[in-house]
Amino acid sequence: MKTLFQEIEKKMKASAEAASRELNKIHAGRANPSVLDPVKVEAYGTVNNLNQVASINIPDAKHIIIQPWDKSLLGAIEKAIFKANLGFTPNNDGNVIRIQLPPLTGERRQELVKQAKQLAEDSRISIRNIRKEYKSEIEKSEKKSEISEDEKIQQLKKLQELTDKYIKNIDELLKDKEEELLNM
Repeated sequence: MKTLFQEIEKKMKASAEAASRELNKIHAGRANPSVLDPVKVEAYGTVNNLNQVASINIPDAKHIIIQPWDKSLLGAIEKAIFKANLGFTPNNDGNVIRIQLPPLTGERRQELVKQAKQLAEDSRISIRNIRKEYKSEIEKSEKKSEISEDEKIQQLKKLQELTDKYIKNIDELLKDKEEELLNM
């Protein structure tokens, strides 16, 4: 059972970490290199992540500067940013690409909060599905007489505690993201 709970915790933790990564991708008007994660650049005959062909710098809260390691990729990077449809326009000056993040309107903030809530809910569902899967395993173990009814009750309680812990973690991440989006 100990290895079973290590496996459960590993899966729940992975789900919470995925939620954290996805919430960080929602840009709140503050420059963050992770907003460029969806950008895929065609270079040297392959498709690469932007951070594999350029350095990304954040000089202040409203600007991102992208400096390609090979200046011949400036056009491809600019095209990839447009293609990713991130809601901002890159400016190519021949040496670097500068991005100025647009200010967020109240309506856009509400859309981003709604998007964050949906991501959080998807993560909660994922964690509940993990609980459901292992709950049935625990119940099967009791039916096969591998564990007693008392052990089953104990294991189910422990499973619920893990579930509550990771759902609370996701709720806190969502609360922080909402605050960030609404108070910028």
